[in-house]
Amino acid sequence: MNMNCSRREFLKRACHGAAVAPFVLQAKRAGAVSPNQRITMACIGVGNQGGHDTRMFLADPRVQIVASCDVDLARAKAMANTIQDRYAKQSGFSGYKGCEVTQDFRELIGRKDIDTVMIATPDHTHSVIAIAAARHGQDIYCEKPLAYSVAEGRAICETVKRYGRVLQTGTQRRSVQMFRHGCELVRNGRIGKLHTVRCVPGRGFGVRGTFTGQEAPEPVPADFNYDLWLGPAPWMPYTTARCHFNFRWILDYGEGYISDNGVHAVDLATWGMGVDLTGPEHIDGKATFPTNGIYDAPTDFEINYRYANGMKLVLASGQGFGVQFEGSEGWLHMGGWDITASSEKILSSTIRPDENRVRTGSLHHADFIDCVLSRRQPTTYPELGQRAASVCHLGYISCRLGRPLKWDPAREIFPDDASANRLLSRAMRTGWNI
Repeated sequence: MNMNCSRREFLKRACHGAAVAPFVLQAKRAGAVSPNQRITMACIGVGNQGGHDTRMFLADPRVQIVASCDVDLARAKAMANTIQDRYAKQSGFSGYKGCEVTQDFRELIGRKDIDTVMIATPDHTHSVIAIAAARHGQDIYCEKPLAYSVAEGRAICETVKRYGRVLQTGTQRRSVQMFRHGCELVRNGRIGKLHTVRCVPGRGFGVRGTFTGQEAPEPVPADFNYDLWLGPAPWMPYTTARCHFNFRWILDYGEGYISDNGVHAVDLATWGMGVDLTGPEHIDGKATFPTNGIYDAPTDFEINYRYANGMKLVLASGQGFGVQFEGSEGWLHMGGWDITASSEKILSSTIRPDENRVRTGSLHHADFIDCVLSRRQPTTYPELGQRAASVCHLGYISCRLGRPLKWDPAREIFPDDASANRLLSRAMRTGWNI
């Protein structure tokens, strides 16, 4: 192997080599990477969760962030200043050329000086960005849910596989040791035979700001690219109440708490159940939909899923966040960032080396960079992201149709149900496609 090749060429060779031989490049440890070996990254969507993700990658000395992209120009500029200030104070970045600022992600896709992209845009734009990046040879950190629909998520999985890219989905609880241990306890029978898991992702609308959803259209701010923000979604008049964090409560862009916090809860639930690479066979959902205003996602809902092995999953609205595993000999509850159980004996139990173990590794963002270097599958690789998001999407479809559904998890279709199958994808606005 020519050790004098460029960083990008080296990563490509590692990827191609993995396809024909069991070659694994061990990731360099933090602090041991020279400037010309750093993984370059463009951060797309840098407000709220995207701001957190950007700061996590900014703290990794193996990464060099070279572009800050947001349809809100003020946000993009502010994050670029944060990035540049950090590198100015950090040794080893004396040759840093600065952080580019742009509103348009298309200016960054496929650039040969950008190895990876971080995507933290609204749900409805994940697929168009992720698929374009994968086709152009860039690795991807994509926030949850993986995609807006089942069909778009499947397209991401297929494209990432076809082009040999690394993609990490942002369900970060998978990288927290506490939750890993909790899933191991459940999978190894510490609460007896598991029969039901109850997930609570939230209730109503967690609106940020004083918005009511009744706001009238208003002029688009000069530094906000609203057309790009809408992307593939239908055109609607602009109002501040529609954008940034509060897109979550509007069905053109998401499914409310069903797929917002819901995907975090479902990911943990199906992990502990051991069904995170398949799906349910029966779904029965009921929900309350608002009848006026722009916030039209379900406010109250209860969705019952049944899996082939007989286990039951319930995703129901309620205050706070929680995942409760119920077995024949006790229960285990995962809260926002804590775990409780029906007895201390359950929590203090040690998992033996010969028992069912789940993957261990770095924290979520560091794990992504580890895998960019090694070409291993990350903690939440695309298929896991697709399956967790699909459970949420299927629940929403049942709620929307107001009836139970049968699901074929292998083919990802509703057998002999054309009206339900039509809701697995969505039409995209003219000029947008995947």
